[in-house]
Amino acid sequence: MEECIQPSNFHSHCNFCDGQSQAEDYVRAALAQHFRAYGFSSHSPLPFETSWNMSADRMPEYILEINRLKEKYSGLMEIYLGLEVDYLDETCNASMPCYQSLPLDYRIGSLHFLPWQLPLTEANMTAIDGPFDRFAEFVKERYGGDIRRITKHYFEISMQMVEAGGFDIVGHADKIGMNGCLYPGFDPSADWYRKPFEEYVRLIAEKGYIMEVNTKNFRRKGQTYPSPGSLKLLHKHRIPIMVNSDCHVPALVNDGRNEILALLRETGFRTTRELAGGTWQDMPIS
Repeated sequence: MEECIQPSNFHSHCNFCDGQSQAEDYVRAALAQHFRAYGFSSHSPLPFETSWNMSADRMPEYILEINRLKEKYSGLMEIYLGLEVDYLDETCNASMPCYQSLPLDYRIGSLHFLPWQLPLTEANMTAIDGPFDRFAEFVKERYGGDIRRITKHYFEISMQMVEAGGFDIVGHADKIGMNGCLYPGFDPSADWYRKPFEEYVRLIAEKGYIMEVNTKNFRRKGQTYPSPGSLKLLHKHRIPIMVNSDCHVPALVNDGRNEILALLRETGFRTTRELAGGTWQDMPIS
């Protein structure tokens, strides 16, 4: 397969959240693969502490470190400071002043939790990411064992996230499928899944957001988010696309990019939307 020209990645995690190495290790790995640009997007602080989100008291250090790397590697590679911000509800999302006031280059809006009840604590969240056994317990205990109910809730909260705004990129748009595909009765071709997903995509197009094709589980599970089968729908709605590895280890900074770029081109995409020189630009797919 032809090597992609000037690769980039704008969804990555380092040891400021649940990444497994220091930020500079990812920069070095990206440079070794001739990256044009690299963006850090640590998991945002939340109203409650988790094992994978950044603590609020580390935010100043995070900003200083990524800006230090920007300066150190200036002329070799563009480095950008981002944040992956969870949508929890109307009181905690990327549009809030606590996130908007940060000196960031971009923000990713994502869902990892579905709020089950108040107050906003980890115990009151339904985690859609993580181990399948925990996901299955949530479906059984909180959704009556009905995969359709949790899927409906997922897209309802996803729509609320897009309406609230405050970000540039929609992160892993159909992540419910990661564990959902293992649960009895899950069927992304059924109307109960397909119709709300199509409505979600139409809203993203209307608001003008970028969608990433997230390749975090490309090697391990053969999955991307959104799934390859939905790319024609994204192309139909003229949604700007980028390819991100959502890496947590330096070795995976470019994982799956070439394969997905080839698939995007087959689908009809000719460009990806990326930061270049500090502005969003459409970059040709080689």
